[in-house]
Amino acid sequence: MNIIQNIFNDHYEEIKYILHPRKSVMENIDKMLGCGDPSFGGAMYGCEKCGELKFVPFRCHSRFCPTCGNHYSMERTTNMSFKLIQCQHRHCVFTIPEELRHFFLEDRNLLNLLFLSVRDVVLRMFAKINKAELFTPGFICVLHTFGRDLKWNPHVHVLLSEGGAGNLTTWRHVRHFSYPFLRHSFRTVLLNHMEASIGPLFKSTKSEIYRQCDDGFYVYAKPNKCSPFHVAKYIGRYLGRPPIAKSRIDRYDGDSVTFHYNRHEDDSLVYETIPAMEFIGRLIRHIPEKHFKMIRYYGLYAKHHKQSPLLFRAIRKEKHKILRSFNEWRTSIRLCFGYDPLKCPHCGAEMSLLEVYYKKVPLLSRYRKLMDSS
Repeated sequence: MNIIQNIFNDHYEEIKYILHPRKSVMENIDKMLGCGDPSFGGAMYGCEKCGELKFVPFRCHSRFCPTCGNHYSMERTTNMSFKLIQCQHRHCVFTIPEELRHFFLEDRNLLNLLFLSVRDVVLRMFAKINKAELFTPGFICVLHTFGRDLKWNPHVHVLLSEGGAGNLTTWRHVRHFSYPFLRHSFRTVLLNHMEASIGPLFKSTKSEIYRQCDDGFYVYAKPNKCSPFHVAKYIGRYLGRPPIAKSRIDRYDGDSVTFHYNRHEDDSLVYETIPAMEFIGRLIRHIPEKHFKMIRYYGLYAKHHKQSPLLFRAIRKEKHKILRSFNEWRTSIRLCFGYDPLKCPHCGAEMSLLEVYYKKVPLLSRYRKLMDSS
């Protein structure tokens, strides 16, 4: 077990009966604790030359698992890069003030409003360029709910093309983004969506936010010269893994956890020691609900636009199969750790699959799982 699994395993009963977590949280915790357990099944490989056997247990495929989540993040980043148009993209971040964050924690359905607000603001900004053309950009929105200190801080990262396709014009480059428009529009649209969802009780909070945020909500949209693939990799690296990497956990003594992070304001190294249950609480609040989409595609990346066939993609379709192969289990281990997991340690021959073992599940449980998925 890794250190995160040890923390959750030691306090499993307390998590279940004291924290009373959501159903999706317990599902992800159970999957993570069983990741790599041979009792849950696996594949048996054997060497035809010397008879050496190797058992490879199944993984949990949970986004909360440090191992499986990393693989999920790699796959999602690769799929994101396949959609990108061959043009400069800008990395934008839409944030909300601290006074609004608790609304999204108490009612997670409100997280959808962040996506809707960003979509409305970006599409309106491009449509204003020419009302006859109604230029449409391509942009990908990714929701992050945590900061470096693991506290609840929902914000949206956007990978936005610096240009758009119009009704008549195939493509027009857009270099200038109006920061005042982004800040004020995002504030107005989000507060209006929240008032419509929460009701009249939100009016007083809305008025107070307008008074406190005269310049709108902070939006980061500075130009960047790095390639779209590197930006997609940066945005997607937290999609499918816990909010904290195992390497950032410095000490665990059974009761408290010490971890470190670089403070965002001045990039100084900060060490923090908190009780284990508080540490667990900070982590599990960021587990999304089942089937909740953390990535949303909009504009040219969401639907078939009549100008789409005329636009060049950053990665040609012929390369998709090759790039996807880099995320396969065997290839990933080769690239990351420098050895072939299916190479016989004695004779060096390639091991072949002999048999696959599955965990025995009662027929009634299989039927219920099938019905739930349908």
